[in-house]
Amino acid sequence: MADDEEPEEEEAPAVELGEGASVAGAPLARVAHRLQWGMEKSGVREREGDTEIRTPEGPTALSELLDEVDVPYFESRQEFVEAVRAEAGVGPVD
Repeated sequence: MADDEEPEEEEAPAVELGEGASVAGAPLARVAHRLQWGMEKSGVREREGDTEIRTPEGPTALSELLDEVDVPYFESRQEFVEAVRAEAGVGPVD
């Protein structure tokens, strides 16, 4: 680093976080991102089944949601997310 360069200033976060209670569970998109696609439902259950997902009804184990999904093989991340969201519901999370 040269002497004439000024240190970078810290930037404020792009989104300010609220002051309310934190939300339990992981976002579904984060869980979906950790997996490689295509994948069998049993593989998803084995790797991430214990993970609690944020849902409108509160945190729910992914394995519970997968019990209700009729798809045995997810060809893509989008197919997985759509199937789980259909069971979990869409709306504000508790």
